[in-house]
Amino acid sequence: MIVTCVAQISASQDIAEKMSQKLPATMKAVGLYKYLPISDTNSLLNLEISLPELRKRDVLVKVKAIAVNPIDTKQRAPKPKVEISPRILGWDGAGVVVAKGVNARIHNIGQEVFFTGNLARNGSNAEYIALDEVHVALKPTNLTFEQAAAMPLTSVTAYESLYDRLLLTEKDKGKSILIINSAGGVGSVASQLAKHLGLKVIGTASRSETKAFSIDNGADIVLNHTQDLLPQLKDIGYGNGVDYILVNYDPYPYWDTLMTAIKPQGRICLIVDSSGLVDLRPLKEKSITLVSEQMGTRIKYETEDIFRHQEILQTVSQMLEKGDLKCTLTKVMKPINAENLKEAHRLLEEQHLIGKLVLSGF
Repeated sequence: MIVTCVAQISASQDIAEKMSQKLPATMKAVGLYKYLPISDTNSLLNLEISLPELRKRDVLVKVKAIAVNPIDTKQRAPKPKVEISPRILGWDGAGVVVAKGVNARIHNIGQEVFFTGNLARNGSNAEYIALDEVHVALKPTNLTFEQAAAMPLTSVTAYESLYDRLLLTEKDKGKSILIINSAGGVGSVASQLAKHLGLKVIGTASRSETKAFSIDNGADIVLNHTQDLLPQLKDIGYGNGVDYILVNYDPYPYWDTLMTAIKPQGRICLIVDSSGLVDLRPLKEKSITLVSEQMGTRIKYETEDIFRHQEILQTVSQMLEKGDLKCTLTKVMKPINAENLKEAHRLLEEQHLIGKLVLSGF
């Protein structure tokens, strides 16, 4: 038995070495030098660049599929800055580990994984991406690379919002949560997570298809967010307010509604910046807790609980395998190139897309 184990370990090391030796010097990528409107020919470019260098706690992932998110369009939005080296966008995806840094301990070469990105480094719109191991978890075995790529960023954001910011637990079963924009990427996952905890999930949408998508992803009731939400809440029995609110949209136009709709001592979580100044005084009168969620906080500030990020991503993977969460992928485009990424950015900027959009294969 010992001999067999040693042989297996040796064989695994040999495979690891062979995979590392096969790595090319350069890779295909889609990037930018100038921040331009997506209609501009040079807004995103097909490039051939060097493979990223590994830091000590990094893993190198060969990218199989990538998701496109609103953060991509915001990062690419026009501004005067010009990059000397190309900027590669893309903040989540799925692939295979092909190399690792000397201090990387969580993952092994050859494992199929999915991952979130780091805004401070080049992203996933490339054949290979180097990431600190805290960004990476095992891909759910029941999902394709395309399905897995759709889930990391939105799932970690939703999970942190509910569990780490609103502090929801199983003890909150039966309480109510209002999710503004429940058909969005984060909203659709948050609805599933809240439903899994036994909360009454009240979503908001405007079109018949987004209302249907919200209900399919866990919302019990869906209100029309193009109309006053307060009378709609009253009509469904929540005239005295809800226990929690998750705002997946600019809170500024909703602010007065939020202050009225939340119960005394309730909690509100914001994941989008406010476009204007708001009056904080109502928070004190009702002892409201206002929190914010930024998925990259633990990473950016290297907090003591930085590995919580990886723990959440691995929990999401397990929930997807068990069926406690379902994939929100609705559209796949092939291959990964500048033309398709431009189209993906255009679709997101139109704000009519339902579910997650993924690009697959180089």
